[in-house]
Amino acid sequence: MKKIEAIIKPFRLEEVRESLSEIGISGLTVTEVKGFGRQKGHTELYRGAEYVVDFLPKVKIEIVLSDEAADQAVEAIIKAARTGKIGDGKIFVTPVEQVVRIRTGETGDAAI
Repeated sequence: MKKIEAIIKPFRLEEVRESLSEIGISGLTVTEVKGFGRQKGHTELYRGAEYVVDFLPKVKIEIVLSDEAADQAVEAIIKAARTGKIGDGKIFVTPVEQVVRIRTGETGDAAI
């Protein structure tokens, strides 16, 4: 099993969700996060005063799925989230040792 964590621009969330749904992935967790990479934030003007916004709003998507579905899911996320501009985000894929469904006690792929 693999865990995919994708950090994307918030306005691309719906496209990513639809893209994952098309390949049969329906379960995911979404968290609103803030951060920066090469963008390094930007400056804004508020009531005549300029200030630096270091942390930009992003969305983190987390999915746990079978090893076979991981590559297809990564490609779907890339296709839907890419704008071609700086700040499109990152995808992290890590191994998952164990999954347990709390309600039923199912483990492994059955718990996904």
